[in-house]
Amino acid sequence: MFPLGIEPYLIGGIIIGLGVSIIYILTGLHATQSSFFTTTLSWFSQLPHFQEKRNISERDWRLALCLGLISGAVLYTFTLSPSGMFVTGVDPWRLALGGLLVGFGTRLSNGCTSGHGISGIASLSTTSLYAVITFLGFGIITAHLLEFMGVL
Repeated sequence: MFPLGIEPYLIGGIIIGLGVSIIYILTGLHATQSSFFTTTLSWFSQLPHFQEKRNISERDWRLALCLGLISGAVLYTFTLSPSGMFVTGVDPWRLALGGLLVGFGTRLSNGCTSGHGISGIASLSTTSLYAVITFLGFGIITAHLLEFMGVL
């Protein structure tokens, strides 16, 4: 079940939890990625939703957060990754379709899996708890359905 052992997942979870906690303690804000996209679009779109004061005021630190996440992935890839590169066997069209569905689900649930699963549950939000149960439930059902259909 854990081909690399449980340690990488445990260490990663602790690091994520600490990072989100530190950001919340220092700023009082939730470090979520779906908000990053909204604040990023505030630079390009003049639609009223994107030009709200909150979106404008948070975009700088959310961009720094995103760049940190990307930098961490690149650093891992070139230092600790067994292959020395990021490789996926997933067809590009499947990645694009999955991204589109995740984006739709994120807007529909008013947040992403990490936002609801880490920040939302940590702040005892029942909405986030229901969202995480829904995400996991549909993920499990979809995985079993695809396996039944023979889709790899």
